[in-house]
Amino acid sequence: TDRKKLHTAPVGQVFRLRPFHVLIATGGGYAGYRKYEDYKLEQLEKKGIEVPVKLASEWEVALYKSVPTRLLSRAWGRLNQVELPTWLRKPVYSLYIWTFGVNMKEAAVEDLHHYRNLSEFFRRKLKPQARPVCCLHSVISPSDGKILNFGQVKNCEVEQVKGVTYSLESFLGPRVCTEELHFSQAPPGNSFQQQLVTKEGNELYHCVIYLAPGDYHCFHSPTDWRVSHRRHFPGSLMSVNPGVARWIKELFCHNERVVLTGDWQYGFFSLTAVGATNVGSIRIYFDQDLRTNSPRYSKGSYNDFSFISNNNKKGIPMRKGEHLGEFNLGSTIVLIFEAPKDFKFHLKAGQKIRFGEALGSL
Repeated sequence: TDRKKLHTAPVGQVFRLRPFHVLIATGGGYAGYRKYEDYKLEQLEKKGIEVPVKLASEWEVALYKSVPTRLLSRAWGRLNQVELPTWLRKPVYSLYIWTFGVNMKEAAVEDLHHYRNLSEFFRRKLKPQARPVCCLHSVISPSDGKILNFGQVKNCEVEQVKGVTYSLESFLGPRVCTEELHFSQAPPGNSFQQQLVTKEGNELYHCVIYLAPGDYHCFHSPTDWRVSHRRHFPGSLMSVNPGVARWIKELFCHNERVVLTGDWQYGFFSLTAVGATNVGSIRIYFDQDLRTNSPRYSKGSYNDFSFISNNNKKGIPMRKGEHLGEFNLGSTIVLIFEAPKDFKFHLKAGQKIRFGEALGSL
């Protein structure tokens, strides 16, 4: 008789499922499951066991895209810019160094207290002698990383990893105006790949370099060339680690990317910086107008910017090894270029490479 009345609300008012919450839960859970699967594949590869290719279905890709990676990447970027107390810097950075195997002996400033926030630590510079630039070869690695694939482009398809390809035209977008690049006009019936090759007897080559979170995050010019045009594709920010690249066909065409095109002594040359989860920020040092990972964008859209003008008819000249840009964390660099048939890569798929080391030569 002295019991107090217990007032309860309907279950629907206390716990109301919303579509956004369902997407977050299912998408996040599935992303975690994929990370575990990637880990198992890496362990098999280390043992020398060949893993058969198993591509994601359309619903799996859609489910992965439901994870708000762009929003999370912007939040991560803001968190990186928060200044850490001096006493907290060493423990935080030391944990990151231990987790990803960072070699701080190569850093221009080894004192961890010097870096005010995570963003400064990610963008740390190296000692001048840490990455000597190879002068004997025509193309060098623009960054530290892992070689995922390389070779000739065939049938307008480029390999992400062995056995998984993407469309060359979807990746680069429509061909840039020939007047801007001073290229000869290709016959209209030619394929997209043939239109990029400007000199008779040349072939189109590609090289894919994956930058892990512990790698040096800046990238440099891989050769002496002239940058004429920039094309920015807004898009998803899915992970680009080798496991996901093996799983999602045309992954690089889904993700946000910045395509720099121009020419070198043998014809067409391009360097593409591909964004990834927590890498919403792609910076090109000479391009102050570039803004990546904007809150809103139109699906399938892209925007162009020409470095050719009345006052600057030669574009942006880049010297081999010169600073070109940086990522906020790890990501991927894709080189697609024209060269004579006797061009040879000095690489092995899966090998680790450092900025300045040889990629290939004639």
